[in-house]
Amino acid sequence: MHAQGSRFPSLNGRPRFVHWGLLLALTILFAALFDAARLPAALLLGAMLGAILIAIADGTPRIPRRAFVIAQGVIGCLVARSITPEILVSLRHDWLLFLSVTITVILVCAGMGWILARKQLLPGTTAIWACSPGGAAVMTLMSDAYGGDMRLVAVMQYLRVAMVTVLATVVAHFWMGGTQDCQSIFADWLQPVAWHDLGGTLLLATAGAFVAQRLKIPGGAILAPLLIGATLQANGIMSIVLPPWILAPTYIALGWAIGLRFSRQTIGQAARALPSMIVSIVFLIAACAGIAVIVAHLTHLDPLTAYLATSPGGLDSVAVIAASSSVNVPFVMAFQTARFLMVVLTGPALAKYMARRLQESEKA
Repeated sequence: MHAQGSRFPSLNGRPRFVHWGLLLALTILFAALFDAARLPAALLLGAMLGAILIAIADGTPRIPRRAFVIAQGVIGCLVARSITPEILVSLRHDWLLFLSVTITVILVCAGMGWILARKQLLPGTTAIWACSPGGAAVMTLMSDAYGGDMRLVAVMQYLRVAMVTVLATVVAHFWMGGTQDCQSIFADWLQPVAWHDLGGTLLLATAGAFVAQRLKIPGGAILAPLLIGATLQANGIMSIVLPPWILAPTYIALGWAIGLRFSRQTIGQAARALPSMIVSIVFLIAACAGIAVIVAHLTHLDPLTAYLATSPGGLDSVAVIAASSSVNVPFVMAFQTARFLMVVLTGPALAKYMARRLQESEKA
């Protein structure tokens, strides 16, 4: 649809600096609002929403491909940073429990993705990635490498993150008598930084991402820094350092790269699928809560620890809630990390398999 036939204002004919200026202003506005509401990934969400508005107003800003690749590498390092020795010890001790519960959650999510795809509420592999219970940013970016529509994946992934975060915060608040406030994205920007560690982190993020891209590894811009960084950090070879002033432009670049791919047609498609997305997310939360009851019974842990451990993402927001509650934090993070890694490693094969089955069922 062209802007002339729509009530939504168009930026056609405006100078390019106006497009970029509006994009930056909207990003700052929405990020500040999300941050004030203590939502996780406020900068990324603010940038994505601002970019969506610019895109459907026929804006022309584009994110350079290299910036997008580097941003993915930084996200890989960010995830690798969370894989601590304590988490690895916990994984090794309870590996059978982690494996069985993780596989169960993945199968439940894959089943929901299958239903959404079969009913054509979301197209093909897009439904699979949209329902994947991994890190929202990583699933969104990997979906693009495997034929999914990262715009629709982003809508459902971040809707799930928001709903899960709000519910987990409410549960923790009433269960433990309150949690600490999430730290603002605009706090602690001037903390001292170990510059040699930061240099090594940026080298890993950049070189790992570009080498993986040159080797044509699908999703490798995230996976290579993630796996290499986690291995090096676990063996004490390097310490991954990512201060807020590195993460901020990373989140903004990713948000803009996702949001600027939207169109009025995509917005309409997302709106039509929204009720189905919400129902799927509610079902996923309920299923994970049921699994938490079983985990609490088997491990004799407190129910809140089990609930946060099995909560369907995101990893970063659950980490904040767990750290500010009286729960077994290493156990929670071990569960979240195990599921994330398994989704990242099995997601491509699962998406291909289900896409092939969908094509076969449509031909039958």
